[in-house]
Amino acid sequence: MNEKRIVITGTGAVSSLGNSVEALWDGVLSGRSGIRPITRFDASEYRTRFAGELRDFDITTVIPDKQAKRLDPFCHYALAAADQAIKQSGLDLTTVDPSRFGVFVGSGIGGILTLENQIRRSVEGGPSRVSPFLIPMMILDMAAGALSMQYKAQGPNFSITSACATGTHSIGEAYWCLRRGDADIMLAGGAEACISPIGIAGFCSMKALSERNDDPAHASRPFDRDRDGFVIAEGAGILVMETEAHALARGATILAELAGYGASADAHHMTAPCPGGEGAALAIEMAMRHANIQPSDIGYVNAHGTSTPLNDKYETMAIKRALGAAAYDIPVSSIKALTGHTLGAAGGIETIVCIKVISEGIIPGTYNMENQDPDCDLNYLPNQNLKRDVKVAMNQNFGFGGHNGVLLVRKYES
Repeated sequence: MNEKRIVITGTGAVSSLGNSVEALWDGVLSGRSGIRPITRFDASEYRTRFAGELRDFDITTVIPDKQAKRLDPFCHYALAAADQAIKQSGLDLTTVDPSRFGVFVGSGIGGILTLENQIRRSVEGGPSRVSPFLIPMMILDMAAGALSMQYKAQGPNFSITSACATGTHSIGEAYWCLRRGDADIMLAGGAEACISPIGIAGFCSMKALSERNDDPAHASRPFDRDRDGFVIAEGAGILVMETEAHALARGATILAELAGYGASADAHHMTAPCPGGEGAALAIEMAMRHANIQPSDIGYVNAHGTSTPLNDKYETMAIKRALGAAAYDIPVSSIKALTGHTLGAAGGIETIVCIKVISEGIIPGTYNMENQDPDCDLNYLPNQNLKRDVKVAMNQNFGFGGHNGVLLVRKYES
């Protein structure tokens, strides 16, 4: 295979910390939490009554209201993040070959808000009350479809669904699509709008969510001894990715290089990670192999760090298994303490954070970490940022079903 270099020229994000990459970055550096009591519905009878909701979000600044009403909020979030990414990239869409422009954007849950609303209409008014837009609004591939229509992108287009690894896998598969020559430009990432009555009820029933209702801002506590579950959140993270040759030919500003990608399966349990971290370690090792780097080359690890008892423990073990002695020297942190866990969007949002770490020379700390778990014994930067020149950053995300995805982002040097 031709060893094409793949670069990132645009980023866009919406999250509980704000509706831009700048707001996201400011939030993770300042330790500002986006976690608050749920306002979308009456959650008073739920075990968990808080989440990472988007605030002051208006999709009509990106698309007309009539078009917006025919799309689920997860598509709105993808469109808003992609709009930012396209603008930052400086792409002149009038000169882009549409057959060489693709989209890999996924979602873990998709249009659950639309589905729940239409089920309610059916129960209350009968089947004739169900919207003709139910199916196209709820299906998981519609974010990728909506983006292709928005930008006239006729290249490879599909939606990957691998729970909380969705965004990471979408970016990783876009990397290979560009490497093998099937496209010159890709929009890639994930989007999630999961804060619904049935969605929260389901996660509550499986006891996956934190129940610190008296202190939502400090509920997500990655790698802390007293963590009690993750905090669900919504949002989107989208990248503009290009072959190096295409980006240079149009004079683009290159933000970073996507140097490696690894994917694996735990083959262990529906929801619990593999004890010992063997599955996740395989993905880390694969990403390093494709990037042709050694553990000592990695300057930062953006951990999945969900704040659940098993994930944080076994993720620590996976990092040590894959990186060996170097694991203890590498700063590791999780931004989910502040953003919450955006499920299928996490890989997009957190890869953007890795890009910012490389460009800005500062690593965000792991906030709300007051009593470090002895089983989580790496350098997790409790409640403090670290100024450091980072040339290679690693993002890792793991999903229910045992899906593991790892990306390596490298400082671009021509």
